[in-house]
Amino acid sequence: MALVSKTFELYGKTYTFEAGELAKQATGAALIKQGDTTVLLTAVVSKERKNYDFFPLTVDFNEKMYAAGRIPGGYLKREGRPSEKATLTARMIDRPLRPSFPDGFRNEVQVVATSLVADQSNPCDVICVMGASLALSLGGVPFEGPLACVRIGRNRETGEFLVNPTYEERENSDLDLELGGTRDFISMVEAGAEEVTEEDMLAAMQFGQEALGAFCDAQLQFIEEYERVNGAIVKKEYPLDEPVAEVHDRIFAHYDEMAAALCDADKLSRMAKVDAVKQAIVAEFTEEEQVEWEREIPVNLKKLEKQAMRTMVVETGERVDGRAADEIRPIMVKDNYLPLVHGSGLFQRGQTQVLSVLSLGMLNEGQRLDTIEPVEGKRYMHHYNFPPFCTGETGRIGSPKRREIGHGNLAERALLPVLPDENEFPYAIRVVSEVMESNGSSSMASTCGSCLALMDGGVPLKRPVSGIAMGLIQEEGKTVVLSDIQGIEDFLGDMDFKVTGTERGITALQMDNKATGLTFDILRRALEQAKEGRAFILDKMLQVIPEPRHETRPTAPRIVSLQVPVDKIRDVIGSGGKVIRGIQDETGASVDIQEDGTVYVGGTGDSVDAAVERIKLIIKVPEPGEEYTGRVVSIQPFGAFVSLLPGKDGLLHISRVAQGRVDKVEDVLNVGDEVKVRVLEVDERGKISLDRIDKPEAPEGSAPSHAERRERADRPARQRRDREGGRSHRAPGDHGQGRTPRRHHEAE
Repeated sequence: MALVSKTFELYGKTYTFEAGELAKQATGAALIKQGDTTVLLTAVVSKERKNYDFFPLTVDFNEKMYAAGRIPGGYLKREGRPSEKATLTARMIDRPLRPSFPDGFRNEVQVVATSLVADQSNPCDVICVMGASLALSLGGVPFEGPLACVRIGRNRETGEFLVNPTYEERENSDLDLELGGTRDFISMVEAGAEEVTEEDMLAAMQFGQEALGAFCDAQLQFIEEYERVNGAIVKKEYPLDEPVAEVHDRIFAHYDEMAAALCDADKLSRMAKVDAVKQAIVAEFTEEEQVEWEREIPVNLKKLEKQAMRTMVVETGERVDGRAADEIRPIMVKDNYLPLVHGSGLFQRGQTQVLSVLSLGMLNEGQRLDTIEPVEGKRYMHHYNFPPFCTGETGRIGSPKRREIGHGNLAERALLPVLPDENEFPYAIRVVSEVMESNGSSSMASTCGSCLALMDGGVPLKRPVSGIAMGLIQEEGKTVVLSDIQGIEDFLGDMDFKVTGTERGITALQMDNKATGLTFDILRRALEQAKEGRAFILDKMLQVIPEPRHETRPTAPRIVSLQVPVDKIRDVIGSGGKVIRGIQDETGASVDIQEDGTVYVGGTGDSVDAAVERIKLIIKVPEPGEEYTGRVVSIQPFGAFVSLLPGKDGLLHISRVAQGRVDKVEDVLNVGDEVKVRVLEVDERGKISLDRIDKPEAPEGSAPSHAERRERADRPARQRRDREGGRSHRAPGDHGQGRTPRRHHEAE
């Protein structure tokens, strides 16, 4: 197998496809590059067919820290559990791949993406999808490929759309849209946006569809080159679960019973009725038949439920809970739900209920990111928890799964554009959404509940955000767009389309689509219907809490920022951090100093004001005319040094310690005395001269005698003559005899 490499340019970026050199024992493998960012994609299909009633696909993203020239943090110094970004990248690969495999495919498929180089300019996530597509194609695996994924940005200034922008270009973009699919079909959408209108979002999606086609064509061209060098790719054949007509007919004979069981607005009651119908149907098969058709029976039972639900919607216009297509379930909203926490909100829509709780902290409490991307951390964190009790089930509670990480990331992206700048609100912000009940669209309930918690906690949001999940049913040539879908409409429908935003525009999108007939006209309808639904939900929220609280909770830390001259940072920190530790220990406040001189002080009660005052005193430079009450810290023959501010002493000359002349400073002042002084002068070196306010009369007997004054005046002259060689001690007429002669250097 020979190495085949192809480099090409699309939309201003350079890409490279390679195959035939690495991972040759995998079913298929491909190396993908954008710029110098390099990812290896491998695909392996098991030889044996699994006895499952679902498609066994697993996708992993191996984030190697050496790709960015870094050593992993932590004690072990090796890669451990995947980061959130790695998990989200694996989901990004999985979502367009999964619906591309044929129904009944039961061989296990594992796709692994391994980051080899991260050039800190080009992200490696979106190129992994076309890498996986290329690996599957080169391995002869049957799927509806080629597939690709593109990221679409938009320049804030020019409005120009960008394809797969660099990290730098993304910083100047008001849109971050990821699209996955084929040249004709969008199967996955993920987006964050700064209140982009529905029209602009649709235009970006149409532009992205064209870009998907270009990358799919590039794969086909590479495959042709690969086959020219290494021979034709042999398409592998894998056995599929073929429908058994007898099983289908016997199960679908109970269509009316299934349709009747589905007509119940209560989720648990409906599930019980559906399960009862299924059990009754299974009981009609003999034990031998159940063994023989152990896969076909559950597959056809699911098809029966799906067909009954979908037909009901398109034929009667009613859904299983009796709602119309654009009708939203009853909404319940409560703010200030928990005492003592920094903010909380309870949001319930139908049988989906989420409690969101806010925590505020210092900026240095934000999340540090140890990934291969250039982003080092974030101040806003949204975490989503989906415990088993929320669906009435038992199960293990452990670390968050991919779904929980994905839903938390969606709610985080939804609220990020409306958060205040850290200069306006210098806090690290964490919101945790606990799903208490779930019957569809818990991620959108998390977005609404989190917005409530932020407003309840006094976070000055630019505008409130609401979210809604849209669905789609395409059956018998008819198309119905559903608002506020519940669980069964998500599982058995054609689309799960989540939209969040403010009254001005969209802040986040997420879509998983199974309908190949999804057109941009249908997407336009869905976006417009979602806009109406978002407005309805937002109105319900604002009836309870119309705007953010004007202050944070008393239990939340109060954080104040101030600016310190850069040359004064060392004074605030002190030797070995002694000064700053002292401020924190004595006041109880937390102090965080940035390299640019910004200082954040946080705490509760009076601790913040006390710490701020201490810092201001440290950086303050006394000015002439200012008055202080200082403490004498040192006494010298010529005067007393008085501490005015932390780290700043001034000299009170002996001539200014009292009215009249004094012999010694100690006659008037002692170390530790408090004295009121006025600043006379601050010279260019920062030395401070002081004058005493309200000078006392000099004590009797303190002034030196005439002889003492003459002796004191004469003393410096004698000392100077001594230093200059003692000439005053030479005898009269002595002109240098007995002295070492000076050396005279003659010119050479």
